[in-house]
Amino acid sequence: MFDNLSNRFDGIFKRLRGKGRLTEADVDEVLREIRTALLEADVNVDVVRNVVARIREGAVGIESSKALDPSQQVIKLVNQELTTILGGETLKITYASRPPTVVLMAGLQGSGKTTNSAKLARWFKSQGRHPLLVGADLQRPAAVEQLRTLGRQIDVPVFSEPDDPVRTASRGLAEARRLGKDVLIVDTAGRLAIDDEMMAQIRQISDQITPNYTFLVIDAMTGQDAVVVAEAFHATLQIDGVILSKLDGDARGGAALSVKEVIGRPIAFASTGEKLDAFDQFHPDRMASRILGMGDVLTLIEQAEKAFEKDRAEEAAAKLLEGEFTLDDFLEQMQSLKKMGPLGGLLGMMPGMPKELKDARIGDDDLKPVEAIIRSMTHEERRRPEIINGSRRQRIASGSGRPVADVNRLVKQFSEMQKMMKRMGAMGPGQKGKKGKRGKMVGSTGPGMRGGGPDGLGGLGGGPAGGPGGGFPGFPPSR
Repeated sequence: MFDNLSNRFDGIFKRLRGKGRLTEADVDEVLREIRTALLEADVNVDVVRNVVARIREGAVGIESSKALDPSQQVIKLVNQELTTILGGETLKITYASRPPTVVLMAGLQGSGKTTNSAKLARWFKSQGRHPLLVGADLQRPAAVEQLRTLGRQIDVPVFSEPDDPVRTASRGLAEARRLGKDVLIVDTAGRLAIDDEMMAQIRQISDQITPNYTFLVIDAMTGQDAVVVAEAFHATLQIDGVILSKLDGDARGGAALSVKEVIGRPIAFASTGEKLDAFDQFHPDRMASRILGMGDVLTLIEQAEKAFEKDRAEEAAAKLLEGEFTLDDFLEQMQSLKKMGPLGGLLGMMPGMPKELKDARIGDDDLKPVEAIIRSMTHEERRRPEIINGSRRQRIASGSGRPVADVNRLVKQFSEMQKMMKRMGAMGPGQKGKKGKRGKMVGSTGPGMRGGGPDGLGGLGGGPAGGPGGGFPGFPPSR
């Protein structure tokens, strides 16, 4: 996401680095390039004009700070401005004093409204809430059945009646109160384009159920067209926030960078994939940081905390430092790493990650060669890889479909890693038995390289397969 804009900014700031001072001509040139970069990202023209004007105003006294060099000050200004136009602060959800908290979902047909209704319900469940979904989209064939299918996948009940959409929404509210549900999410009908009938219907539903939040679902890939849709819905419904769908497929970012400035409402949530768990609150400051290549450590940590069980991670960290960490343990950690999402996305969250790695299309397939080799071993071979002799290596290579050289490399590097971590565990008094301290020590080597991840275990696989800086095991790409 935002790949094109991020690459353009990277080029702009590279040329600025090393300049002792910025002349007025330098500032003008930078602003022209920023303007062009934003327009190419399909950002609304008026938004671009306002952004550039505010950056110019902030750049007037750019030589006054002694703490930052001129290029750092420009980056700081751009970061502040991107954070502002992306929404400023993360939208904080407050719940109704008298449940349920009612959420109305609006949007055009094809924007992903029904799927995002289910994703939002799953998010509320993760917050300890008990949602009910209402299928009030009675226009589109199979829309209610789609919602029921998604509801079963996340174990959230769905209410709907083959009746008038307004009455269905009203009865859904009554059903939520009867069942003691504390969140109600109403999925409404969309159209291929904005029309008076659709707007009148959703206005009636809104008047009937009085939502606490009205979220507009927008397809991020529609660019400036999304702004037109947002303006029309906001004029009718008074939108509280926007849910951006298909953000993972949007390399430009025009919709995300325009909508807040135009309608004055923040992006509340973002959908970054087809799976129901590829959905979370939108953090403007984190996204601005990622666009400027500064990473997103907080999101990386949050994803790691969801994927790794703390007790298991601490136990594995202790085994690692005692030299008892086996290939079975390593395989388990790789499975947890994959739960955090696509490897390419994780690399984009890491500060200072080289552009070549961020641009690489890295997926779960890059871990498959290592998994295949380990799964081709017997339990005893995984526990004691030192017993793997020549004939065993031939058998493992044949079973995994990998060259014997790959098996040799895995066994050798795993053995070296065990020895190194055992030495680290022996360093310093009082380490034995202190799992948390050990985990911290292992993790200090940095995520995605030779260690890292929660309690130091998430990144044992090294960089992407064969990529620059990749550590253990560093096989060539499998495809």
